[in-house]
Amino acid sequence: MGESYDGGVPLVEAVRSGFVESVHRGSVVLLDPTGAVRAEAGDVRGPVFPRSSNKPLQAVAMLRAGLPLTGADLAVACASHHGEDRHVDRVGALLRRTGLDSSALRCPPDLPISGAARDALLRAGGGPSRLHMNCSGKHVGMLLSCQLAGWPVAGYWHPEHPLQQRITATVEEFTGEPPAAVGVDGCGAPLLAVSLVGLARAYLRLVTAEPGSPARTVADAMRGYPEMVAGTGPEAYDTRLMAGVPGLLGKSGAEGVVAVAVPGVGAVAVKIDDGASRGLMPVLVSALRRLSVEAPVLDELAESPLHGGGEIVGAVRARW
Repeated sequence: MGESYDGGVPLVEAVRSGFVESVHRGSVVLLDPTGAVRAEAGDVRGPVFPRSSNKPLQAVAMLRAGLPLTGADLAVACASHHGEDRHVDRVGALLRRTGLDSSALRCPPDLPISGAARDALLRAGGGPSRLHMNCSGKHVGMLLSCQLAGWPVAGYWHPEHPLQQRITATVEEFTGEPPAAVGVDGCGAPLLAVSLVGLARAYLRLVTAEPGSPARTVADAMRGYPEMVAGTGPEAYDTRLMAGVPGLLGKSGAEGVVAVAVPGVGAVAVKIDDGASRGLMPVLVSALRRLSVEAPVLDELAESPLHGGGEIVGAVRARW
């Protein structure tokens, strides 16, 4: 792994009325089923913050610590959920199992990501809450893990806490590299920097793990309940990918990161340098097609339309 991220190459272009008006640079790596690099562009060995793409690995560490969650409960613990009722209700039920209230959660109050859910909440007189914050499932999972392992709940988000130390060890194990830096994620939890090669390698290990192992349990929960990982709207890309591509495990993160793996096919990790999420899906679709993955959902996500005067006048598309 390199000491720093050196930046990427032009991967995505926004074409309006036949004219390229913007270009997003970034890096992407493709692994074959054995974990060998099949194709790459940009700096795939310098460390980046994977943001929420780290969540499946955090969940593996929590299961190893004794967290007894499966199915939809585990999926929401891996989620960047969109704050729909199904998400908030399930996270609330998990929180009640801790005997604590939402003030015990480190994640800050927020409104739902889903526009429909956000509008409904505001119309009902509600406002930002910790349960509506997209990382609330992960934080409740961390509280439960601490209680079951006999670790203190107070300060569970500190990097030196036993739970976070277990998470760091798990990330190092699955990526095959020590984290290059520790930061603070948007939800307040520790954030570990790894390379795109390491991130893709970790996802490949998740989908090829032995059935019943913590890693496979996480992968199966996310793939079995993809609507809990993001949501049901058109911008719930993780949900749409896992529902539309058989066997695919995927998780996106803030600042232009996504990682996916398909058993028997390989894995992909992407970083868009300027953090623009609109560039992720076109690059990811291009990469998956290089791995010979085809599905109708990929046709839907290959380009994002650009509008002018209420009409489609262009698209954001992959250049790589």
